[in-house]
Amino acid sequence: MEYRRLGSTGMYVSEISYGNWITHGSQVEQASALSCVRAAFDAGITTFDTADVYAKTKAETILGKALKGIKRESYELFTKVYWPTGDGKNDRGLSRKHIMESCNASLKRLNTDHIDLYQAHRFDYETPLEETLSAFDDLIRAGKVHYIGTSEWRASEIAAALKIQDERGYNRFISNQPQYSMLWRVIEAEVVPLSMREGIGQIVWSPIAQGVLTGKYKAGKRPPVGSRATDKKSGANMISRWMKPEVLNTVEHLRPIADEAGLTMAQLAVAWVLQNPNVSSAIIGATKPSQVKENVKAAGVKLSPEVMHGINRVLGILPETDPEKNVSPNPRA
Repeated sequence: MEYRRLGSTGMYVSEISYGNWITHGSQVEQASALSCVRAAFDAGITTFDTADVYAKTKAETILGKALKGIKRESYELFTKVYWPTGDGKNDRGLSRKHIMESCNASLKRLNTDHIDLYQAHRFDYETPLEETLSAFDDLIRAGKVHYIGTSEWRASEIAAALKIQDERGYNRFISNQPQYSMLWRVIEAEVVPLSMREGIGQIVWSPIAQGVLTGKYKAGKRPPVGSRATDKKSGANMISRWMKPEVLNTVEHLRPIADEAGLTMAQLAVAWVLQNPNVSSAIIGATKPSQVKENVKAAGVKLSPEVMHGINRVLGILPETDPEKNVSPNPRA
């Protein structure tokens, strides 16, 4: 495993992080989840990402149990706030009330006294930005949170936050967690340049496009049993946009490139996002330990310019690059 600084901070994170977005508490049972976390730690992964909303708060609880007994200083624990965690009118968004209450609830579920990185899971159009930033700053000063970041914020939104933080003397955002893969590149035009200037690192999710870039899905054939595309609780809806013949057939043409590089297609996909110097870590998920062990082999891989050009030639105009696609929906909608 290789390790990188998170943005311009002094904290190092593993190049590959373990995330439990739609696995823990949803797609796999607790015993399997615990095995995957242990496999990740054994493989050198020290960075673990979750969110209060995952599996309706169950994911945090399971991750907390999985990390029990491991020296707290030996890993970096990330979680998020924004999406609804209850039916109450204030159980969502980035108000001071919800941020403070959600942070305390996350600390209990994760069985820890601090969160290494607390992230605004989307941009809140209703709450005054100053209110949100003040609450995050207070959490850092209280010792409950070490660093703060965003997730899926646009460049203009990040820039507006940084301006307020600098003017008020608040602790700055040091990371952003966007979707990023060979197929989804909407951060490259605006978010990455801003982040490079401001010392913000990307912690990217879905580097294998919910599994599509593994090559296991074939045009005209049913998805493998137990795969994310068959998980109607959450995974199937997210992956549906990629389950098109033109996408699946094009992805299959990446196989010779992966073979030539001595990588699986999943490893090639993860290695590809890690070639971006603004990426601090790539999040992988897993339903079984073997997937963790295979995907971590992408750490430290250097892809040649020829391989990078070859990937772009195969994908052509298929990747989405429009920064306007990076949108934060209203949590009350």
